[in-house]
Amino acid sequence: MNKSLVTLVLIALLIVGCTKEKKQDPFQIGKQHIGLLTDSTQVKDLELIFPSDSIVKNIMGDEFTGDINDIEIYDTTGKQLLTLTPTQSLDSTAVIKSIHITDSRYKTDKNVSTMSTFGDIKNNYKISGISTLINSIVISVNEINASFTIDKKQLPASLQFNMDLKIEAVQIPDNAEIKYFMVYW
Repeated sequence: MNKSLVTLVLIALLIVGCTKEKKQDPFQIGKQHIGLLTDSTQVKDLELIFPSDSIVKNIMGDEFTGDINDIEIYDTTGKQLLTLTPTQSLDSTAVIKSIHITDSRYKTDKNVSTMSTFGDIKNNYKISGISTLINSIVISVNEINASFTIDKKQLPASLQFNMDLKIEAVQIPDNAEIKYFMVYW
């Protein structure tokens, strides 16, 4: 009995030792995370999440107006990765409410990035809504809490100048390029 218990313990240790813990991809976008950033990440935790990257907190003296100050993240080469918007200005315990994805290495589990087109979005996600702005349209995808902005110059001429026109997904060319990619929590 004692021998079988030792054997069982050794087998369990071998199994635990051989299984590798899956490491979080720092550029993977999910519904509630972007790399190591989550929907509950506080501003004070950014130094731990981006230890070798530069974190730029723009403080514009808005403590009286209540405006939100964006936080920019740059990699070691100086390339901008993300722009983070916290829920509260000048509050280290505030959580991040939106992320503007700048770097094309950030991708969803279905390989959609800033380098993707409308066709990539349409073929991989259910479009939740399309909003018309002055110079662009915004494609909402609730499945990943994201919005993709496409410049109206990418649309047919008949859709570019009428703000009241309701644009449908079938009217947007598949090769229309993404201008901005945002994730909201």
